[in-house]
Amino acid sequence: MRIVALEEHFTVPQLVSRIPPRAIAERGWPPGDRAPAAMDHRNELPDLGAGRLQDMDAAGITVQVLSEVGPAADLLDGTEGVAFARDVNDRLARAVSEHPTRFAGFAHLPLRTPEAAADELERSVRHLGFKGALINGTTRDRFLDDPSFEPILARAERLDVPLYLHPGIPPEAVRKAYYEGLPPPVQFLLSAPGWGWHAETAVHVLRMVLSGTLDRHRRLRLIVGHMGEMLPVMMARFDEIFRREVTRLERTVSQTILDHVVITTSGFFSTAPFVAALMTFGVERILFSVDYPYARNDLGRAFLDRLPVPADDLEKIAHGNADRVLKLSV
Repeated sequence: MRIVALEEHFTVPQLVSRIPPRAIAERGWPPGDRAPAAMDHRNELPDLGAGRLQDMDAAGITVQVLSEVGPAADLLDGTEGVAFARDVNDRLARAVSEHPTRFAGFAHLPLRTPEAAADELERSVRHLGFKGALINGTTRDRFLDDPSFEPILARAERLDVPLYLHPGIPPEAVRKAYYEGLPPPVQFLLSAPGWGWHAETAVHVLRMVLSGTLDRHRRLRLIVGHMGEMLPVMMARFDEIFRREVTRLERTVSQTILDHVVITTSGFFSTAPFVAALMTFGVERILFSVDYPYARNDLGRAFLDRLPVPADDLEKIAHGNADRVLKLSV
């Protein structure tokens, strides 16, 4: 069975070394030698060749859609950020060209300069063949509903490519208010993969709904990972609380989410959250992902193989939906 995984990460250490260490530390990234074990993948992340492909083959993963995971261009101003993003995308394009049947790409964008980010998205899609862009959390503490990011949203609409809303390191004020006072590894994990990332991405989606951003951009398509970032279990609650006479929006919150958002299974390999996602988003909006190397390909594949769905639905989740959403050539 063809299997497409689309929240799969890489980094380029030579490029990351261009970012001042102080900027990385101030953003909240733990030093590489003190990163929690669950987050320390210094060997796997830079590998865009034999080792990654061997791991994919062992689990039967046909295609990885690759994205830069950070620290990255959101820490650099002006031309430095633009050059960083361009160099990341060019490196990814080389990897895709070397293994065109195994890799595809999401663009990395210099979000501190939105007009340049829109241009880099267009270059990456039209000239490098990328399938959209991945956004790592907030930029200068702002979500994509901020008016400054309008050029990016409009360009994604025009290009008809999705934006993958991925978690990022929480802003400093959030880290201090919600997560300080715990042992450092626990504090980081609670703020990030253990809880904070998922809550933040759900807030990202909700802000884009409640601000009217998605009403202004009716053709914008979004992807979120981690079995929907807690959105599936909250859909009925959203409509109960955010009534249209309060929001003044044309659609209910749940309908807006379903009109614009598809979700992936990345890093969530248990049945209960999948069933909630299936019951609320439906099989047409669920796409397989692993979250490699932060999650293991073999565990993701084992989860896929035991999903309680008919064979034709399994094909949709494994590759059919991704092929359609990303316009992948088979």
